[in-house]
Amino acid sequence: MQLRTMTETDIAAGMRLKELAGWNQTEADWRRFLRASRDGCFVADVDGTVCGSAATIVYGGRFAWVGMVLVDPEYRGRGIGKRLLERCIEHLDSAGVPCIKLDATPLGKPLYEKLGFVTEYELERWILKRALENLPKQMDSGEKMPAPLLDFVMKADGEAFGADRSAILRSVNQEEPRFTDGLWNAGGMEGYAFGRHGSFADHLGPWIAKDAATGQRILEQFLKQSSRGTVVTDCLQANPFAKNILQAQGFEYARPLTRMFRGQNKFPGRPELVCSILGPEFG
Repeated sequence: MQLRTMTETDIAAGMRLKELAGWNQTEADWRRFLRASRDGCFVADVDGTVCGSAATIVYGGRFAWVGMVLVDPEYRGRGIGKRLLERCIEHLDSAGVPCIKLDATPLGKPLYEKLGFVTEYELERWILKRALENLPKQMDSGEKMPAPLLDFVMKADGEAFGADRSAILRSVNQEEPRFTDGLWNAGGMEGYAFGRHGSFADHLGPWIAKDAATGQRILEQFLKQSSRGTVVTDCLQANPFAKNILQAQGFEYARPLTRMFRGQNKFPGRPELVCSILGPEFG
């Protein structure tokens, strides 16, 4: 087995791996990783076949993210996932990144713990399935959020997330600006949201709100803009109102995730404001 840096020509192989896993990412998501960290994305190659992947992003030098850890089911049990993770850690440690974060599935959590990751908080995947007759009509693209207001949202997100990830969010906004929403008053930012078209579902996140009324308003607007039958979002388990709002809209609990970190977590952000994260692949 050879571990090597991922390139654009490996995107098709990455898509094959995520399809085998039943994940929702698209080619655009792989390209976001490669643009952000061309030297920090890796694949495992066995006799010319890509059988595993792992990707990293460094957010503002404060912490890094590890995502897209995938192994072909036919190659599991050979330590491929562990070697890919160790390669990511080696790469990030050599760059002097003080903290590494990821969102773990129950299957992957024991491996991450062996590599020094500890739990920060718990997450839950929630899914909405809508009948075709209940879908809103496709809305026009409408007006994009003006640049000064988008800058305002990016600043607020840096506070909520704990680091600058504006490059990723601007890419998400450029791909689907209709999902980008924000509420603010004279006192500042009340809440905001972004969204993506996944391979089988629209994905809401990040979804940030200071209170239940703001959270509900943002969720309702997102659902009006989505014309897909399936919508997914990854909610903080401890959020005091997000799950109630989701259930009221017909969302159902799907599976758990665990946010984990390795190193010094000096920039945790403000998780009390987070209804849902951007996604397990990006944080």
